[in-house]
Amino acid sequence: MGIFIFVFAGLMLIILAMSVGVIMGGKPIAGSCGGMANLGMDTACDICAGDKSICEDEDEKNRRIAELAKSTDLAYEVKSKS
Repeated sequence: MGIFIFVFAGLMLIILAMSVGVIMGGKPIAGSCGGMANLGMDTACDICAGDKSICEDEDEKNRRIAELAKSTDLAYEVKSKS
C-alpha cells in the first residue's frame, strides 16, 4: 500500500509541474493541423479534411487571439460596498 501512495504522489507532482509549466508559459495549448504533413504523412486531418486554407485561417485566428491576449489588460479592481 505504501508503494501505491508513493507512486500516486509522484505522478501528481509530475502533473502539477506540467500544469504550472503550461500556465506560466502563457501560450495556449493548440493542436497542429499540418503536423501529419510535416511527418511525411499525406493524410487529411479531422479538422481541415485536407483543405489547407482552413488550416491557414485557423492559424491566423490563433495568432490574432494570442496578440490580443498579450495586449489586453485582464485585471480589474474589486471594491467593497462600504
